[in-house]
Amino acid sequence: MSLIVLGLWSMMKIEDLMTRNVITIPTDASAYEATKISNKNKIGCLVVVDSGQIVGILTERDLLERVLEKCRNPKETKVSEIMTGHVVMGKPDMALSEATRLMFEKKVKKLPIIDGNRLVGIVTLTDIARATCVDEETVGLLEQLSNMHAV
Repeated sequence: MSLIVLGLWSMMKIEDLMTRNVITIPTDASAYEATKISNKNKIGCLVVVDSGQIVGILTERDLLERVLEKCRNPKETKVSEIMTGHVVMGKPDMALSEATRLMFEKKVKKLPIIDGNRLVGIVTLTDIARATCVDEETVGLLEQLSNMHAV
């Protein structure tokens, strides 16, 4: 990867690639309701809120391990019983490299983004992979564009 692409990657902010329309779910919703919402929106996680505050995150893995594997009834199991309670969060002005490092250190694939106490977005490892995957042709074009002022 060229230095220019690495430079762009290190300057990019999370707010530049986060998904702003975050789907949330209340703690008292059922695992069945959560699954329906996730499938309808074609997403792998829901941010769990209580009185407007983030209290957890519910991922596909949570549903598999804590409902399906344990043979629990998804219509009777509440989101609060199966969500991951400790949520690692980021800020919109974080550098992409800083957020990526945080996600790897904390071993999370989804990073809700907050501004103060307000949920403003979410970033996933898939989002980061898409943003940083640059082919050779694009690298060449970026290099040409960066050298235009020197001609």
